Amino acid sequence: MKANESVKNYPSERRMYANYTARCIKKVCKEIGPRFAGSEQEKKAVEYMAEDLKTCCDEVGMDEYTVSPMAFLGWIPLSVILMTISSALFFAVALFNLAYQLLFVSVALVAVCLFFIVTEFLFYKETLDPFMKKKTSYNAYGYRKASGETKRRIIFCGHADSSMEWRFTYYGGPPLVISVIGGSIVGILTTLVCDIIVIAKSIADPAFIGAKAVDIISYVLLGFVAVFLVASLFYDKKRIVEGANDNLTGCFASIAMLKYLKDHDIRFENTEVWALCAGSEEIGLRGSKDFCEKHGKDLADVETVFVALDTIRDFDFMAIYNKDMTFTVTNDADVCNLIKEGGKIAGYDLPFKPVSLGATDAAAVTKSKCGMKAAAFAAMDPAPARYYHTRLDTHENIDLKAIEAGVDICLETMFLYDEKGLNV
Repeated sequence: MKANESVKNYPSERRMYANYTARCIKKVCKEIGPRFAGSEQEKKAVEYMAEDLKTCCDEVGMDEYTVSPMAFLGWIPLSVILMTISSALFFAVALFNLAYQLLFVSVALVAVCLFFIVTEFLFYKETLDPFMKKKTSYNAYGYRKASGETKRRIIFCGHADSSMEWRFTYYGGPPLVISVIGGSIVGILTTLVCDIIVIAKSIADPAFIGAKAVDIISYVLLGFVAVFLVASLFYDKKRIVEGANDNLTGCFASIAMLKYLKDHDIRFENTEVWALCAGSEEIGLRGSKDFCEKHGKDLADVETVFVALDTIRDFDFMAIYNKDMTFTVTNDADVCNLIKEGGKIAGYDLPFKPVSLGATDAAAVTKSKCGMKAAAFAAMDPAPARYYHTRLDTHENIDLKAIEAGVDICLETMFLYDEKGLNV
């Protein structure tokens, strides 16, 4: 049975759950506000979602876990310090004709900088977390049991926390964001390459350190310090955004799946349906990681599909994300095809796309190797959109058309999975 065959006047019913999603987004934004990971506001939002889940689930739970909220982007100020020292050291060596061996220190500083960028931001490892202040974050989850033997399970997931504002996205949009990130990467790699070249040539000819070419390079690297200092302004930790689209849309669209089943007295015979409202996604997917650690083994009893819903805002950019975590993670092909077929039933031909910058909670599940099969659905301009991680992501800037389409796609995906599993 398809979702659109499950009740009379399905278009009106579908719209009702889109309106429910929009109402809840506005309520959380107005009454609770911005929700940085580990904050009291994040806790209140997750508690609100848990109470909402109690109206439509057989079982509801909340987990708490420890996070270091400033660690995930902590590599930015750290990198600025390391690269400024590295560039200044090269300049001093060239200016005062110091021993070229000092450039080994410069190489080491760049290497440390790259280590934290790659581990924390590219692969979402918790390398800086042990050195940062700790907070408590929360997940809420609930599920509706199958009426008979549970043979499969589907989990819809959104994240409840919101981000610090990204200044360059707000003030300049994609061109400025790309320029700052690109300029910083070029500066870091240029410093490393120049260090290595000058060291190699100086080993062969110790007098090379006094060459005019080295002086020119020193001024070029000193110029990159300005780029690094600009990059240090990337985020504003004093301004936490409302996060209406990113990602209250995903949370309440996930809960809407269970409300639809409860309100229409539908209970699948062999399929268990879950909603997960995870915390701390914006600081490195910490909530979904904790969920996998705490529940992954128990959920491996039957085939379990995990569908991350993230930012359902831009109708023309609806897509299934098969490549995640800045291209470094491949989500499950069968789950991607399941969502695609669900989309077709709803009337949409969804493309497969990669997450070009950042990650979704699906990546945490895929990387955990806990047995769940994951993919992500989103509707966001990947440019990125001007509202992405800025003060423009408000409850007044949601798109009911996109939310309704997202709810429709998820409902059809859920019903299709109950009918056919992953054999679509």
